[in-house]
Amino acid sequence: MKKTSFHILRVGTAVTFLWIGVLIIKQPEAWSGYIQPWAAKLLTVPIKEVMLGTAVLDILIGFLLLTDTLVWLAALLGALHMVVVLTVSGITDITVRDIAIFAASAALFIDCLPENFLKTIPLKKSKKIINQ
Repeated sequence: MKKTSFHILRVGTAVTFLWIGVLIIKQPEAWSGYIQPWAAKLLTVPIKEVMLGTAVLDILIGFLLLTDTLVWLAALLGALHMVVVLTVSGITDITVRDIAIFAASAALFIDCLPENFLKTIPLKKSKKIINQ
């Protein structure tokens, strides 16, 4: 997918992660309200620190995507992060956008996997699907 659509997806996803990271830094307490009570009880550190760590992760992911550096790793982190977000926040009218962020991150990850990693996948069908 290394064409215009790839760059639009990469930059759009990067800006989204960067923007959310900055918004969380500005108001970490407000963003902590999205965490379900059951998940908040599992935390061993104050929720504000968790949110600030989340902001740093978002900004790191956004920076790597924006600079076209280790896109596969940034996208993998982004997709995994969105799975966690959807798990601890639940799917609501606010977090439903995270499904699109997850899908964009997953698409970038699959498209940017290093060739030597793809060669280690034993299933021929997997290689064929990924290389299309």
